[in-house]
Amino acid sequence: MPPLEEIAAFITDKPVVAGLIGVLGLLALAIAALLTRLAWRAAVTLFRRYVQPRPVEDVLTIVAACIATGVSAQGMWRFSGDVLGLDGPLRLLLFAFIEVAIVTSAVRARRNMRENFSAGIDGVAVWALTCLTAVLSSMDARSVAEAVFRLAAPLVAAWLWERGMAIERHRIRGTGRINWRLTPERMLVRLGLAEVSDRTATEVDVHRRLTRVALAAKRAKTLREQGAPERKVRAALAKLDKAMDQAVEHTGLAVDPARQEALLAQIAALYNTEALIDADPRVPWAPKADHTPVPARELPPALAELVQEDDEEVEVLDTTPQVLDTAERARLMREARRYWDRQIAKRIVPRTVDIAQEVGVSVAMAREWRALWKLEPKAHALIEQLYQEHGIVDTGAFPAIAVHSGA
Repeated sequence: MPPLEEIAAFITDKPVVAGLIGVLGLLALAIAALLTRLAWRAAVTLFRRYVQPRPVEDVLTIVAACIATGVSAQGMWRFSGDVLGLDGPLRLLLFAFIEVAIVTSAVRARRNMRENFSAGIDGVAVWALTCLTAVLSSMDARSVAEAVFRLAAPLVAAWLWERGMAIERHRIRGTGRINWRLTPERMLVRLGLAEVSDRTATEVDVHRRLTRVALAAKRAKTLREQGAPERKVRAALAKLDKAMDQAVEHTGLAVDPARQEALLAQIAALYNTEALIDADPRVPWAPKADHTPVPARELPPALAELVQEDDEEVEVLDTTPQVLDTAERARLMREARRYWDRQIAKRIVPRTVDIAQEVGVSVAMAREWRALWKLEPKAHALIEQLYQEHGIVDTGAFPAIAVHSGA
């Protein structure tokens, strides 16, 4: 850089040129500041739109994949120069065609995932092109370590892309990951070294000893019924006696009613296995039979009296049909609704005739309103309670009355 004296002499000798250089310098600084500001705004916009909404792991995955792709591209740069003999602009244009194809296939695979819930052939192409660029990059390596590194870099990028796709796939489909059939937990359970449920060691031991007693009892019973030799029967009885002694000693069978019931239940199941042959299970896809109500308990006097008043079966002769305008009908409906809500708050489902008498409308109109309102949760719960407790199906002829224990 020239000293200040030379700069001052240049400005004195050539003031016009110096002024022009100064103006151009200021203009360049202004343009640089403007470009810097635009670049900063663009970076902030891109960050807020694409980076900030994403989880941290997704951002780190993209960064790591970009670094690995750059390493792969650097290997292809050397391969295109050393092996293919490309140089200059041609080398600059053609060295990373596989990396561009990988990125294109990855973008297409992500779009297929969002539209068709599957990466499709583009997902396979990502892995195929990744393996191709890894092999080509490693072929120009100068050592085994460099070859391994150039093989690993593209595969790391593909693996990170695959994991990002898996997370998005699970998010879109709403499903979890697959459950492997061969896992350490399953193998330990298969070998009997681990427990499937969360039972304690004591519970497992008790169950095993009771099962041993039940199986020994079945064995002895079967041998005796089949007329087996006396020696086998005695051996089976001795085994049963030994299992029973251990169960009484280690499980508290003699004093624990729950374990006695469990043992008897196992013995009953083992003794009646032949009954499974004659079992007639219900076919799942067969049409359901008519629902038989549960056995009805004795009704309270008030409720029995109301049930006997089966006003739905009474023929109503209305020779003068009720004709109402829209405003009047809406007013009566609001009034009936208020009456309905009051009765439901008292845990009573009003009858059709109750609504008709309270508001002054026809039975048909009251029946129509009641059919709509009884489907609401509170009224439906009261009707279901009446059915479950007394086996009565709601016909609109009676209210559901809450029966208190002290009544």
